Amino acid sequence: MAAEASTAEREQTRLFFVRPWVFIRGVPALKFLPPEGPPEIAFAGRSNVGKSSLINALLSQKGLARTSNTPGRTQELNYFVPDGYSGEAGDLPPLAVVDMPGYGYAKAPKEQVDAWTKLVFDYLRGRSTLKRVFVLVDSRHGLKTNDTEVLALLDKAAVSYQIVLTKADKISALAMPKLMDATIEAIRKRPAAYPQVLSTSSEKGAGLDDLRAAIAALAA
Repeated sequence: MAAEASTAEREQTRLFFVRPWVFIRGVPALKFLPPEGPPEIAFAGRSNVGKSSLINALLSQKGLARTSNTPGRTQELNYFVPDGYSGEAGDLPPLAVVDMPGYGYAKAPKEQVDAWTKLVFDYLRGRSTLKRVFVLVDSRHGLKTNDTEVLALLDKAAVSYQIVLTKADKISALAMPKLMDATIEAIRKRPAAYPQVLSTSSEKGAGLDDLRAAIAALAA
């Protein structure tokens, strides 16, 4: 019976995420944040890590999050909620997914990078409904210097975060366990890191159910 319940719960979770989702607002400064209320989970990662593709795959909607590296909405905190909710007071969704600005965008002016960093840190430090940040890391490269800088920022802000390896289909099946072990070891002593590392492929759909289950547990 327990196995049947688990299967039923996973299907219920899947159905929640494959319902229509909509973009409700981009937030260039904290004063534009939606009202607090529903749990929020956020996605962070380097500009070329496949963040938009993963969000689109997670929510089963092509084109919901922009997949271009061209600066635009990705300079802001982008809010996605299930269709039918405005995100305004009195019409709050059960969960909000937040697409954070990609970091490591080499062509951005320093002033712009500093502004993004301030926005992100102020959001992390001051948003009580933020349950976890999922930090995406390209499986082909592992943790890079700018990734570890962001992990340090999250540790400083005391915000729970979890590593999600993307593009898992781009490396060999033999390489993945080694990468998982190395990543787990790298975050083992970090105070805000969640110890489980997930691996995903937006293209193949691998690992998406595990990611959905992790998010559902946070939103429960």
